[in-house]
Amino acid sequence: MRTNKAMGLRNRPSKTWNVNVGWVLTANLAADLDAWIRLLGLHDDAELVRAEPQTMRYCLWHLPARLVSHARQRVLKISTTWPWTSALLICWQRPCALPALS
Repeated sequence: MRTNKAMGLRNRPSKTWNVNVGWVLTANLAADLDAWIRLLGLHDDAELVRAEPQTMRYCLWHLPARLVSHARQRVLKISTTWPWTSALLICWQRPCALPALS
């Protein structure tokens, strides 16, 4: 429950039922995605596998990077001095390496 509240469940934006139902579903989806990313991508990183959502935001989701265009392709330039650059790259590569379901 603490994770869901950190993902926005405590902030219901409206007095109408339908808007709040959508907000609760979105907050639960964010908590599920956070849990799956930690399970699939960060299972061997002792620091981040049990990290709280605030720590995950600071370490991985708010990293210093630039999205640049070069030769009709978009490239994400990640700062090499950021301490969690390798953790982010490993976390990105592991789910991408999973076989596609048919």
